[in-house]
Amino acid sequence: MRYISTRGASPPVGFVDAFLAGLAPDGGLYIPEVWPQFTTAEIAALAGKPYAHVACEVLSRFIGDEIPRPALMDMCVEAYATFNHPAVVPLVQITPDGFIAELFHGPSLAFKDVAMQILARLSDHVLSARGRTQTILCATSGDTGGAAVEAFRGRANTRIVAMFPDGRISEVQRRFMTTATDDNVRCLAVAGTFDDCQAILKEALADTDLQQAVGLSAVNSINFARIVAQAVYYFTTAVALGAPLRPIAFCVPSGNFGDGFAGYVAKQMGLPISTIVIATNSNDILARALNTGVYARGQVAATQSPAMDIQSASNFERLYFECAGRDGVRTGQAFRDFAQGSVIEIPPESLRLMAETFVGVAVSEADTSATLLRTLAETGEIICPHTAVAVAALNRRGPQADPVIVLATAHPAKFPEAVEAATGLIPTAPPRGQAVARLPERFQAIAASSEAIKAFVREFAGVPA
Repeated sequence: MRYISTRGASPPVGFVDAFLAGLAPDGGLYIPEVWPQFTTAEIAALAGKPYAHVACEVLSRFIGDEIPRPALMDMCVEAYATFNHPAVVPLVQITPDGFIAELFHGPSLAFKDVAMQILARLSDHVLSARGRTQTILCATSGDTGGAAVEAFRGRANTRIVAMFPDGRISEVQRRFMTTATDDNVRCLAVAGTFDDCQAILKEALADTDLQQAVGLSAVNSINFARIVAQAVYYFTTAVALGAPLRPIAFCVPSGNFGDGFAGYVAKQMGLPISTIVIATNSNDILARALNTGVYARGQVAATQSPAMDIQSASNFERLYFECAGRDGVRTGQAFRDFAQGSVIEIPPESLRLMAETFVGVAVSEADTSATLLRTLAETGEIICPHTAVAVAALNRRGPQADPVIVLATAHPAKFPEAVEAATGLIPTAPPRGQAVARLPERFQAIAASSEAIKAFVREFAGVPA
């Protein structure tokens, strides 16, 4: 399996090189040259298999022979043993044809754990084999940072620097990062938005001198390995509801579009997905793009679903590339211009191809709060604000032809203020959430400056400026 850049100016690489680099040298995102396929019989055979087994089956299609299959299986078993539910991603029924996939049973109580736990083990394996160390620079809108710190803390081959937008994530989200005392972890409170953090990350990854000096990499969803690991739960949940004998729809609360694009990956591999509803809060760049054909950045608004407070969805570049006939020149020009403040006019044929899978729905703050209360009243389930955005989008669309799975991205205890304001109830935190509430925090405030953060990374890695 070889990986190419969405911008077409970087040579193809293998899985391990794409994984370690994160971003292609030309600034594009890696994507497979050819989508691996599952037959209908192979998908059906996944029914009833342990989550780790399905993860190994899906990941192996993208890794090929670069990691021996027995070693990959061992890593999957170890990764998913860290979850506190035997199914890893259980389903809860909320309507006759609607289900919630609970993605929050991992160490940091968020869906990012599902990918991050296996990525940490893959990283250990390949770095040890190559005799290398790495520095992970992580930009987080809330949950990626906590999951990355939980997965990589204490690992001998990796240093991790987690950037988060100061004052724009919940206290519980922040504490899953800032209470880590391991020597290989640093946390930065950036005076800006998540989009600022993400832009700094991309600039740092494009700095070849810095990359070579500190072994710089990323575990945000710009890293394709993250996307592959997230595609696994599309298979496990869809098969549990009857795939491949019937199609399944999904509804995904979306910010950076990694979770939504993971569904596209599963569909390209042969999973019969009829529709993926992309639900956004008032930061609705994705919903607007899918509905109008114009991908245009707006002002970032602070909401009760802060992990979705994004106006530049990195993984949309991958979808644009796919739906533009894999034209790297066109894709590269479009997204370089977008980074400089332009808008992207999506060609009509590309928009038509997007619409074959995706539907965009934007949800207001009032609808989010009302849905938190309505879901509790009708089902007894307390959900997080991000999940509420998706449920609200689903309610707006009305009855569906196929069973629908809503991706519940975080435990409601990570957002107690929003849940209490809407429902009058304070969600009970699992033991891990209760533990971080009592620990002292360690983080450093820093300007939203790429030069300041690159200097910090160099100092942390012990590399002279």
